Amino acid sequence: MTAPKKVVLAYSGGLDTSVILKWLEVEIGCEVVTFTADLGQGEELEPARKKAEMLGVKPGNIFIEDVREEFVRDFVFPMFRANAVYEGLYLLGTSIARPLISKRLVEIAAETGADAVAHGATGKGNDQVRFELSAYALNPEIKVIAPWREWDLTSRTKLIEFAEAHQIPIAKDKRGEAPFSVDANLLHTSSEGKVLEDPGQDAPEYVYQRTDDPTSAPDEPEYIEIGFEKGDAVSINGEAMSPATILTKLNEVGKRHGIGRLDFVENRFVGMKSRGIYETPGGTILLEAHRGIEQITLDSGAGHLKDSLMPRYAELIYNGFWFSPEREMLQAAIDKCQEHVIGTVKLMLFKGFCRTVARWSDHSLYSEAHVTFEEDAGAYDQKDAQGFIQLNALRLKLIAKRNQRVRG
Repeated sequence: MTAPKKVVLAYSGGLDTSVILKWLEVEIGCEVVTFTADLGQGEELEPARKKAEMLGVKPGNIFIEDVREEFVRDFVFPMFRANAVYEGLYLLGTSIARPLISKRLVEIAAETGADAVAHGATGKGNDQVRFELSAYALNPEIKVIAPWREWDLTSRTKLIEFAEAHQIPIAKDKRGEAPFSVDANLLHTSSEGKVLEDPGQDAPEYVYQRTDDPTSAPDEPEYIEIGFEKGDAVSINGEAMSPATILTKLNEVGKRHGIGRLDFVENRFVGMKSRGIYETPGGTILLEAHRGIEQITLDSGAGHLKDSLMPRYAELIYNGFWFSPEREMLQAAIDKCQEHVIGTVKLMLFKGFCRTVARWSDHSLYSEAHVTFEEDAGAYDQKDAQGFIQLNALRLKLIAKRNQRVRG
């Protein structure tokens, strides 16, 4: 492959991506453009700009963007319409952020005339797959550089030596081995590695950053109401809010009640199992609320079909196929069934738990007249059930008779 002339780097400003920035300049010999996304990770991003400038990046080649609204509106919310959960538990907080970052890398490459993009994902994880599949789906001609698969900086010591040799500032807390690695955005915090690698050992309490200890949470429950329009949350307690503002608010109340902790051993796409500690307070509340409003507004046939499609949809996101035709096809079906998912859900938050306690909608399919134990005024003729049961029992009767016959 011909060496690229200009590369757009997904840049955090941390040690690893700062080393990558300089390595691209020194070893690959290309001009570097940096892209730093504010996904709601809770960090000040201006230091990333100053560090990039200090490392020689031209001011016009430094892109720092607040993409929180786009992230929640165009990626998180569509995923939550599907109630997507990977392997029954994981709310896909890291997975869903990667296609947005890749999208902007490719767009900035087009804007700046760059012929390559680069990321800091390692060769053992899922993120390399997600970044690169997304990039190729959006620009099949783009070159992708993954330094962790190419360079010989295979240890923390070598990274620091490279940084020192090229006058890259190293924070004191970065000189030693970090006890675990963290990825964060507005949807979740993911912690893994080092002290967390043994799944037989409890995760230390200091690992948790986005949720308070549930055992120390308030002794009184808190009740909130979330309003929905076409499957998306649009208000909290009657106040209309933007997508990112809603998730931010749900994170705040979820944190206070210790909601959304997950200790999970998952199957990575690359073949190995890994243990992660995930904190998704707002997302956990949002999932519960969305399922709550679907209970009264979604037809059983559509709902059951949607639930059967969900594991495949979640796996596509986890494996990096957000921009695939099959994910888009599933999204179209999911969005169609959300047309009447409109209404309000009331939830109780208490010591790590979140549950629906009431829900109502002008689009409700729930009929008290049909389910009442009192006189139903002719809404439902109970005699109809006899024929329904007999028809459904017919094949079971035939099987039973056949079995009796062949057994003698």
